[in-house]
Amino acid sequence: MTEKKLLIVAHAPSSNTQCLLKAVVDGASLPEIEGVAVRHLPPLDTKPEDVLAADGIILGTTENLGYMSGALKDFFDRCYYPCLEKTQGLPYALYIRAGHDGTGTRRGIETIVTGLRWRQVQPPLVCRGTFQDDFVPQCRDLGTYMAAGLEAAVF
Repeated sequence: MTEKKLLIVAHAPSSNTQCLLKAVVDGASLPEIEGVAVRHLPPLDTKPEDVLAADGIILGTTENLGYMSGALKDFFDRCYYPCLEKTQGLPYALYIRAGHDGTGTRRGIETIVTGLRWRQVQPPLVCRGTFQDDFVPQCRDLGTYMAAGLEAAVF
C-alpha cells in the first residue's frame, strides 16, 4: 500500500489557534490510521511543491477583518497558478477560527478552491465567537475524518 500524504496548511498565531491546530494534527495522526503521513506547514512556509505532493489538504485560518488570514492568502497567491492544472480534484477540508461569523472568510476560501477545482469532502468547520472548549474535539474529528478518508480511499 502506498502511503498517502495529508498536508495541513494552517495559520495559528495564538495559543487558542495553536490548540486547534494541535487537535487537527492529533486527530489525523491517530495510530489506528495507518498509511497516512501527516505534515503541518504554516502558510508562509508552504510551497507549491508541498501541495503537489499531497493527496489531501486541510486548510486552517483565523478570521481577519472578515476574511482569511493574510498568511493563508499569501499561500494561495503563491501556489494558485503552479497548482491550478495539477491538483484538480484534490480533497480538502477547512476550519476557521472566527471571532464573528466566518462568512466572509469561508466565502473567500471557497471562491479560491472552486477555481482550483479542489473537492470539499466535509462541510467547513467554523468555530464562532468566544473560544469554547468544544472547538477542540470538533477539530480533532475533522483531522480524523480527513486522514481516515484518505486511508480508506473514499476520496
